[in-house]
Amino acid sequence: MASFASHKPHAVCIPYPAQGHITPMLKLAKLLHSKGFHITFVNTEYNHRRLLNARGPSALDGLADFRFETIPDGLPPSDDDATQDIPALCRSTKTTCLPPFLDLLSELNDPSSKRPRVSCIVSDGAMSFTLDAARELGIPEVLFWTTSACGFMGYIHYRHLVERGLTPLKDVGELTNGYLDTPVDWVPGMKNMRLRDFPSFIRTTDPNDTMLHFLMAEAGRASMASAIVLNTFDELESSVLNAMAAILPPMYTVGPLQLLTSQIPPSPLDAMGSNLWKEEPACLRWLQGKKPGSVVYVNFGSITVMTNQQLIEFAWGLANSGYEFLWIVRPDLVKGESAVLPQEFTVETKERSLLASWCPQEEVLAQPDVGGFLTHSGWNSTLESICSGVSMLSWPFFAEQQTNCRYVCAEWGAGMEIDSDVKREVVEGLIRELMGGEKGKEMKRRMTEWKEAAGRAAQPGGSSSANLERMVKEVLLPRKAS
Repeated sequence: MASFASHKPHAVCIPYPAQGHITPMLKLAKLLHSKGFHITFVNTEYNHRRLLNARGPSALDGLADFRFETIPDGLPPSDDDATQDIPALCRSTKTTCLPPFLDLLSELNDPSSKRPRVSCIVSDGAMSFTLDAARELGIPEVLFWTTSACGFMGYIHYRHLVERGLTPLKDVGELTNGYLDTPVDWVPGMKNMRLRDFPSFIRTTDPNDTMLHFLMAEAGRASMASAIVLNTFDELESSVLNAMAAILPPMYTVGPLQLLTSQIPPSPLDAMGSNLWKEEPACLRWLQGKKPGSVVYVNFGSITVMTNQQLIEFAWGLANSGYEFLWIVRPDLVKGESAVLPQEFTVETKERSLLASWCPQEEVLAQPDVGGFLTHSGWNSTLESICSGVSMLSWPFFAEQQTNCRYVCAEWGAGMEIDSDVKREVVEGLIRELMGGEKGKEMKRRMTEWKEAAGRAAQPGGSSSANLERMVKEVLLPRKAS
């Protein structure tokens, strides 16, 4: 008699190998597990090692029905504890990862593995080589684009921007001469867009630019998926979602994922995390007992790099604002060197600041003491801020962060942008406005409304909760023979 396990649906979940992609994919995997799926979660060997280093030697032992496996990323071996070079990683995953992924699927389907046969693949949208594997096995594949809907729509229209001659740029002067302010008013569902508001890889003069072509190709392959999943909610991005529904496979908005995973009953899965850097629990202890809304939280995410001069400008802007602040300074935050802050800054702010290398961001933003978030506008950070009702100052670095920033500031009324040429006086003034000014109060009011809307979407029977149920039933579960 066959065991019950052999009849379980088996989802193989494979994120793009960077922090901002692994985190939401692990949340989605946990949700599928809670719906009765056997899960195989596939990291690269490089990130598997980093996760063990950050979380301890037993962190990826998993459960009998939630297992972690690895494939190589195709890059030269490295012992670094840092985000890999993104263009090199994109080239490598696209050209080398399919054969080892097929080998892994074959191992998983070997009867001696005592696991249920793989019945579906849930892949990152930027790992579309997995579509070839799904086709070979004759199983459904969902592409999970971990971007905002507006960011994804930007990538979908890269091809049109190239066809219209808007990118690549004619020369580097177009980065600064106002050309990027060219209105782009023809993308369905996206109003008041300028060229500068599209994901940043259009800002190249190279007709063969790796990232421009990689994203153009990956977005183009999205139509081959059984369905698209987005970590957003209908009320937040309704216009662009309605426009996308006309040009893509079935789409399921299932965000904010953190609000859905918080509803899973307590289980051993709770101990499974996705941080690639060691988190410093001192951050949460330091926040305890502060006045509500009195602390500025600063974190530029897992990939942003800056010059040491930009770091110093941010430092003095924070210091001169007079507010308390918690600042996450990754070891690799400054390009090609260690982050060095002036001793005078350290002396002046030591009584009202804490600097750390990484922290549990969702928990930090949920603390009532945090009154504002200086961020790079990555999509995970943006959603986490919305879920906690914390207004933002945005300094977008790359990819669709520019698009997210535009929507946060111009469409959702929840933030203000800092110019890429950062100046301490501007940072100081914007922090004061964010934390205590009239515009800051209005942004806080809007953020409270978005927080409530996110809660409605994620609650049982809400749009995102219902969409997750529909995706499972309509796409991922095996069809019963009629």
